[in-house]
Amino acid sequence: MGDIAGRWGPAAQFPAPRTGRKRGRVSLHPGAWWLWSLSLGVAASRTSNPLLLALLVAVTAYVVAVCRSRVAPWSRSYAAFARLALAVLLVRLAFTVVLGSPVPGAHTLVTLPEVPLPHWAQGIRLGGRVTAEALVFALYDGLRIATLLVCVGAANALANPARLLKSLPGALYELGVAVVVALTFAPHLVADVQRLRAARRLRGRPDSGIRGLLQVGLPVLEGALERSVALAAAMDARGYGRSADVPDRVRRTTAVLTLGGLLGICAGTYGLLTAEGSGYGMTLLPAGVAAALAGLRLGGRRSPRTRYRPDPWDARAWLVSGAGAAVAALLTLASVRDPDALHPGVVPLVAPTLPLWPAAAVLLGLLPALIVPGDPKDPREEPS
Repeated sequence: MGDIAGRWGPAAQFPAPRTGRKRGRVSLHPGAWWLWSLSLGVAASRTSNPLLLALLVAVTAYVVAVCRSRVAPWSRSYAAFARLALAVLLVRLAFTVVLGSPVPGAHTLVTLPEVPLPHWAQGIRLGGRVTAEALVFALYDGLRIATLLVCVGAANALANPARLLKSLPGALYELGVAVVVALTFAPHLVADVQRLRAARRLRGRPDSGIRGLLQVGLPVLEGALERSVALAAAMDARGYGRSADVPDRVRRTTAVLTLGGLLGICAGTYGLLTAEGSGYGMTLLPAGVAAALAGLRLGGRRSPRTRYRPDPWDARAWLVSGAGAAVAALLTLASVRDPDALHPGVVPLVAPTLPLWPAAAVLLGLLPALIVPGDPKDPREEPS
């Protein structure tokens, strides 16, 4: 002890233990990325102009390339969603070629052999005339769906799913736990199947066919049940499922706010996705979101819990989500004031033009690339 006191002294300053938090900028809240991406998806649903849709895809691609993590496995999901979007576009075009389209056209590209169908299948045809107008209409429609998928892929590539589930309100706590368990169950199941098949091959036993499937499936099922029991015991030991007592009036108010908010969100979303309901959609959607958030906040009182290192919703999160909301609002306004520019016609067939101020509104979606440059290697996002 004397030697230690002599070396360090009574007022020695020992180095502070590592807390795991990296100094400098903290990664953006995952909810902000989802709000930004979904807002761009709403903007894509308001137009069928291929130039604006291509601009939206370019905006998401640039933001993902600049802001995504370099080490997280989910950051590579954007390419998978892009391939899925391309497949959806090709399938939409193939259906138009094979099954035809109700869009009339005067420019015939090719005439396929038509299969005669019975009288009860009127309105459906196989083969026949393929017109340029029908293909262009299918291209516009498929490109809009593909853009929606790309926007969802951008959210998956930018937002940490574990941190997003951790940020859920208390009312959705059990749902978040179920999603986490489901997300971790499939990889373990695949690993068990590969391990058992490798063990059977080493022993010279068949690992394919009905017999091999049955002999591999039973140990996998047994291991999954044992893992489920162990997980349930661990969750119970940590206090999962505990609920607090709340007054009856709070429960009734929570139910009314939550159900009314969800109905408002559904009605508002339907109004935004249809050309006739954009007037009431812009009113019902914010009201429904506010009521649902109030209901979720009240419902969180039933599940008291704490969060370890919660993600802050800072000014950058407000700017990112606000940029996406501005793009959605401006494109919705443009679809009401100038629908011809956002929905180019196909009969007669005309070349689409790029409207200037809607294109400038889409460029507002690039704001995250300016305020969230070069996502750092946050230790919370590194795979364990």
